Amino acid sequence: MNGFHEVRFPLRVALGATAGPVRRTDIVNLSNGREQRNQRWHASRRAYDAGTGIRSLADLYDVLAFFEARRGQLYGFRFRDPLDQTSGRPHAPISREDQEIGTGDGETPTFQLVKTYADQGGSWTRPIAKPVGGTVVVAVDGIAIAGDGFAVEAATGLVTFAAGRIPSQGARITAGYAFEVPVRFDIDRIEVSLAHFDAGRIPAIPLTEILP
Repeated sequence: MNGFHEVRFPLRVALGATAGPVRRTDIVNLSNGREQRNQRWHASRRAYDAGTGIRSLADLYDVLAFFEARRGQLYGFRFRDPLDQTSGRPHAPISREDQEIGTGDGETPTFQLVKTYADQGGSWTRPIAKPVGGTVVVAVDGIAIAGDGFAVEAATGLVTFAAGRIPSQGARITAGYAFEVPVRFDIDRIEVSLAHFDAGRIPAIPLTEILP
């Protein structure tokens, strides 16, 4: 990932941010009153406003310092999504069987962490590129793999099994983890008025996800 700093946005501000996925869909209204819909983006992209997480001048200063260190939009960074930050549901403990990340073939040692969002109508699988160090647990056919049996690349979310521990043909590989989102500032300017800040008006600080 080009132009990326493996540092985390100030956590206390991130946890108060507004957050959510964004998709792009073209809708064409036909002459008969019906419509055609076309998906412009294959994947959703998270968008955040960190301004809503600022509660004090100290928070504001930390964000300004962080913005300068990233040189505005130039460098990406890690962001803790306040709504979606683990392999399971909110507040549920991480389980090694939270997400299926692949099926063994006896030869492939490396698998990408993913998270699948699904219901009876459909599903979408999201690559997870920024796991939190020390949180990833892995199982093969429901059997936990000890820490020396695999390695996780924190910058990419790739899980690599050690020699002699490569999953066999048809083996179900699952994982659980905490993760952060690769983002960048979506502005090159933060405008702050201390008079407005004291009156309760906070600056908008938009962030956008960087897709792997």
